[in-house]
Amino acid sequence: MTSPLMTLDRIDKSFSGQHVLQNISLNLTQGEITTLIGPNGAGKSTLVRIVLGLLAPDSGSVTASKSLKIGYMPQKLHIDPTLPISTYRFLQLANASYQVCHSALASVGIAHLAKTPIQKLSGGEMQRVLLARAILRKPNLLVLDEPVQGVDINGQNALYKMIGSLSKSLNCAVLMVSHDLHLVMSATDQVICLNHHICCQGRPEQVTKDPAYLDIFGQTALYAHHHDHQHSVHGEVLDRNGVHRHGEGCDHD
Repeated sequence: MTSPLMTLDRIDKSFSGQHVLQNISLNLTQGEITTLIGPNGAGKSTLVRIVLGLLAPDSGSVTASKSLKIGYMPQKLHIDPTLPISTYRFLQLANASYQVCHSALASVGIAHLAKTPIQKLSGGEMQRVLLARAILRKPNLLVLDEPVQGVDINGQNALYKMIGSLSKSLNCAVLMVSHDLHLVMSATDQVICLNHHICCQGRPEQVTKDPAYLDIFGQTALYAHHHDHQHSVHGEVLDRNGVHRHGEGCDHD
């Protein structure tokens, strides 16, 4: 059995006397994608900062492999629109060679944008640039904080597929923060549902049926695809207004 790259054991963290994380235990294992979900204010960002080593827990332990090398992708990055910088030069700020930068851009499918001013990139293209920057050093742990922020539905699906492919090609662990479990179901191995403590965890198909998950997300946990409808967490077909279409099914995978 593969040893975890990082183990968090009974982590607690408070700010100004308010518990943000309580009794958090998890393993991040090479080759496995872990998706962290939860409502706003659930402690997801705090947990990510502890994994990155930017925060120390109040109690509990963090054990990391000596070989641990982390790549991090933030939700978004504000770049001054007056800054004259190309996509390639932006990556080179991380002290990476031309070959390393080009290889990373090729890995995320945007090598042709190397000379494009970064301010002219679309939302989806910019997310790919941030992903390219995260993999420059060939990390064995990728931490991705809502990697599809500001990307349309087709772009989201493409990015999640790419993350799955990168996990395999780099043979790295992935810790990914997401708000929509249904969109990442096919691209994740383990789901952790967080609301200051771990409410439930397991395979995505198990978590979506867990009472703790349904209690937090309820009927608002919808996912959409290219059809003209949505689904409730129970698999019911809904129209664009969220109204149940009685007697209708769906023929997608």
